Amino acid sequence: MSPSVPSRRPGSTVPALLSLLTLSLAAPLTGGAQAKPAAKAAAKATALEATMDRLALQPAVARSLAALQTDNEWTLREQIALCEIPAPPFKEAARAAAFRDKLAALGVQQLRMDKEGNVIGEIRGTGPGPTLLLSGHLDTVFPEGTNVKVKREGTKLSAPGIGDDCRGLAAVLATTRQIMANKIPFTGRLLVVGTMGEEGPGNLRGVRALFAGPLKDSIDMFISIDGTGFGITNGAVGSNRYRVSYKGPGGHSYGAFGMPNPIHAMGRAIAKIADLEAATNPKVTFNVGLVSGGTSVNSISADGVMDIDLRSESAAALADIDARLHVALRQALAEEKARWPKSTMPLALVIDTTGLRPAGTTPDSSFIVRASLAAARTMNVYTPLTISSTDANIPISKGVPAVTLDGGGVGRGAHSLDESYDDRTDGYKGPQWILLVVIGLLTAR
Repeated sequence: MSPSVPSRRPGSTVPALLSLLTLSLAAPLTGGAQAKPAAKAAAKATALEATMDRLALQPAVARSLAALQTDNEWTLREQIALCEIPAPPFKEAARAAAFRDKLAALGVQQLRMDKEGNVIGEIRGTGPGPTLLLSGHLDTVFPEGTNVKVKREGTKLSAPGIGDDCRGLAAVLATTRQIMANKIPFTGRLLVVGTMGEEGPGNLRGVRALFAGPLKDSIDMFISIDGTGFGITNGAVGSNRYRVSYKGPGGHSYGAFGMPNPIHAMGRAIAKIADLEAATNPKVTFNVGLVSGGTSVNSISADGVMDIDLRSESAAALADIDARLHVALRQALAEEKARWPKSTMPLALVIDTTGLRPAGTTPDSSFIVRASLAAARTMNVYTPLTISSTDANIPISKGVPAVTLDGGGVGRGAHSLDESYDDRTDGYKGPQWILLVVIGLLTAR
C-alpha cells in the first residue's frame, strides 16, 4: 500500500454516539482516541445511517461487535503470528498457506488457492444477493532474510510489515471469525481472500488474477483491508513505472573518449525529468528512484540504467506526464549523440515497463462509500476519504464499486524496518467497523 493522503473531495463523516448500542453490548463501542465529541453529533441520521444503527443492534451483530472488543487479544495474536512468517516479494507462499489454514480453522468453505497463489474462501448467505470480496494482501516490501520477529511493548507491536498488511490480514480473520461464530445472517456471498503481490514489484498481480479469472464477472463489490487507522480509500492513485536504459559499446575513459556516453545520456534525461512541470490539482508526481551502470571510474560505461515512477489520481494527468517523460528520454538520447557528431559508435534507448497501476475513483455517492461512512458514524469513528494506490485500483478501473478500509489502531513507519502498530485503547474498533460495513453491504438495500 502506498501512503494515503486526504481526499480533496467532500464526504468525511461526523460520528454519532449511539446510547442504545452502548447499552445493548457488554463491551461499549464509544470513546477512544479517534472518536468525535458527542456534542458534534446533532445531525439527523440519513436512511442508510439509520439502517446501520439498527443493524448494530441486531443480536448476532451486537454479540459479534462485543466479542471483537473482549477477544481483541485474539486479533493481535493472529497479527503477530502472520507477521512472523516472512513474505518477501514473489515469495508469499508460506504466509498464504498459514492464512488458508486459519480460514479453514474458522470454518470457511470452498477454500482454494488460484494459479497466482491467492487464497480464496467463501461464506454463503441465507439467500440470493450480491457477491462481496473482502481481502488483505499477503506480501511485504522487505527482501528475503529480513528479521520479522515482532517486538511487543505494551500496546505497541514493532516489526517490518506489522501494519502493512499484517493488520489488514488479522482484521479480515477477526471479522470472518465473528460472522462464522455468531452465524450473522446476510444475503448473497462473501469471498474472503488473501492476495498476492500488492506491493510495488508485485504490480497488484494477485488482484489482477482475480479479475482475469473465473470470478471476474461475479464480483459485485470489493473491499481491501490495508494499513492502519480509520480511513476510506476510494480514490485510486495510478502509477506508471519504467526501467530506462541507455546502451552503447563502452570503452576506455581516455582512449575511447569522444563517443556517446550512456551515463551522460542518462544524466541529461534526469535533468530533463527534474524540470518537468507537475500539476497539483490533480496531483502529479515523478521520481527517478534507482540509478546504476558502469564498471570502473576509468571506463565509459556500456549502459546507464534508471527506474522511474510516475503517479497521479487522474488517468488523464498520468497519461500527460507519461507522454512528456517519453519526449524527455528521446531528447536526451538525441542530445548526447549530437554532442559527439564525429563518433560512429551507437547509442540506444531501451524502455521497459515494470509496473502499471490504473487510476480512478469510486464516487463518494456510491453505495459502498456511503455504507462505509454510515457504519463509521454508528461506530463513532472519524473516517476521512483518502486517495492511495492499493488492491482496489484494479476493480475501480473496471467499474466495480471498491474501497480500501484501514484496519484500526495507529501505524508508524510503513515500509521501514522500524514499522510499528499501536493498538492503544481502541484498536478493536477497526474490525468492528469492518464487520458492520460488510454486513451492511450484504443486508442494506
